[in-house]
Amino acid sequence: MKAPLENYHARMQRVLDHIDQHLDDDLGLDVLSGVAAFSKYHFHRQFASTFGVSVHRYVQLARLKHASHRLASKDAPSVTDVAMDAGYDAPDAFARAFRQRLGQSPSSFRKSPDWAPWLAAFGPLNNARSKLMQITYTHDDVTIRDVPPTPVAIIEHRGDRATLGDTIERFIAWRKAAGLSPETSPTFNVFRSERTPAIPADYSMDLCVGTDLPIAPDDAQMKPGVIPGGRCAVLRVFHDTHNLEPAALFLYRDWLPASGEDARDFPIYCQRHFSLFPGAQVHDVVVELFLPLK
Repeated sequence: MKAPLENYHARMQRVLDHIDQHLDDDLGLDVLSGVAAFSKYHFHRQFASTFGVSVHRYVQLARLKHASHRLASKDAPSVTDVAMDAGYDAPDAFARAFRQRLGQSPSSFRKSPDWAPWLAAFGPLNNARSKLMQITYTHDDVTIRDVPPTPVAIIEHRGDRATLGDTIERFIAWRKAAGLSPETSPTFNVFRSERTPAIPADYSMDLCVGTDLPIAPDDAQMKPGVIPGGRCAVLRVFHDTHNLEPAALFLYRDWLPASGEDARDFPIYCQRHFSLFPGAQVHDVVVELFLPLK
């Protein structure tokens, strides 16, 4: 059974690669089912069952992601040119789709991209690609680092993860109002529960932005705090940065028992980097996962 499954996945991978390489071309069912060598009458269901998203939505997201890259580049073309290249017949149709997915108009995004909702918008695209991408970690991927304490402003999410989007929106609005850009003020998530606890209401996470600005006493959302300093095991995650559970499981299940280290009494947390690594672009987000050690 393994060989047929690998062959099936390879054919689906061909489709994803073809989409990436031909975003300006015809990406209809006839073309993509031919790339996969599947019947066009079943391909759309096969694609959706494999990737958890329809082929139409996947193509739309891939084109919008490519369009957003072009808009954010230093030599960005006109919105009309980007719209046409993205497969839209008119700029206003492109603008509606862009705003619906990213919460900004194309012209506003070109002037000042808001990368946090950008990441959320393309989560389904990243999740789809990760279905065929089995990421494995090794002990060599983990480093031990002494990190300094970092003052932060915190908004706490407590309750069903399905409502996390609302908390993220409030967090984004607060940091915007405070003038704390993700590119200059570090972003942290402190994971105080499992990603999928047995009781959904037990889900718990802190969203933090690095700042020593005072928090107003009457601020009902944010509170001051500190990411404590000390020794940490650090694992960089480049793929599927919306789901850090596999990386966390590796640290707890594989790395920690073999390392001879003991975990410190502070939850595992992550820092999202937007443009801090050589060769990375702002949209090429890298996450560092920190397991505090004694």
